[in-house]
Amino acid sequence: MGRREWLLAAGAGVAGLVGPRGAARGADERPRPAATRFRIACMTLPYSRFPLERALSGIRAAGYRYVAWGTTHEEEGGSAPVLPPDAPPHRAKTLGRKCRDLGLEPLMMFSMIYPEDPQAPAVFRSRIEQASAAGVPQVLTFGHTKGGNRKLWVERFKQLGPIARDHGVTIVVKQHGGETGTGAACAEIVREVADPGIMVNYDAGNVMDYLDLDPIPDIKSCAEVVRSFCIKDHRNFPKDEDCGPGLGEIDHYRLLQPVAFTGRDMPLCCENISAPILPPPRNPDEVDALARRAREFLEIVTRGLQA
Repeated sequence: MGRREWLLAAGAGVAGLVGPRGAARGADERPRPAATRFRIACMTLPYSRFPLERALSGIRAAGYRYVAWGTTHEEEGGSAPVLPPDAPPHRAKTLGRKCRDLGLEPLMMFSMIYPEDPQAPAVFRSRIEQASAAGVPQVLTFGHTKGGNRKLWVERFKQLGPIARDHGVTIVVKQHGGETGTGAACAEIVREVADPGIMVNYDAGNVMDYLDLDPIPDIKSCAEVVRSFCIKDHRNFPKDEDCGPGLGEIDHYRLLQPVAFTGRDMPLCCENISAPILPPPRNPDEVDALARRAREFLEIVTRGLQA
């Protein structure tokens, strides 16, 4: 057999071996789940020492397309809430329009009340109406660091879930120490409520800070009910403190991997963007730089996970 004939025969033999296996593998392959649409947002919270107007313009200048409303800001007359609990829905609608005029889509707002508070049912209804009017899809809440009343939480969330859904809003519960300090604990409550209007927000920094637990095993226990993240990192060395994503000890690749292919929108709202050890920024331009760095880090992580 000449060299040409030998090569042709060998190629046919290899094709005969590889072809059926390749065909069988192709037949067995399942479609890859749709990628999660990560929405990287910056909260106005890191700008709380400065006016809300400056926070919004700085977040847009840092390259964000999404924003989450914080709690209070220093205005001319002193500290003022972004949106008071009893503010009429039209005020929220106006603030939502202002954000969109700047090129920012609002994704989340704080309830600013614990679920067990006596005023919680009324405040949550008001927040739901505000969020609906402003086109904000999620209202964030969390428990007291000393613990909560699980039975009361479940009772109230079962009442609030249908109201939230009717308004196109989801209430998301995050970890905040105490009895609801882990994603697993929050997920248990959400599963008992069993209403899609009540879901989990994951805050890895709080899990590590308050309970000194590794959030990576914890996120796996609740990933199917997580609908958003409050992004903050944490360091135990050289100082025990929260910080911006990628500057702490939490592996964000492992953190976000369990939710990388859900097919859903998934807000990643930067709550803490600070640099460890260093003093807080003295002017808003420094906050802008930290916000930009946090966005770029999360963009690298999410693109890598879904590549």
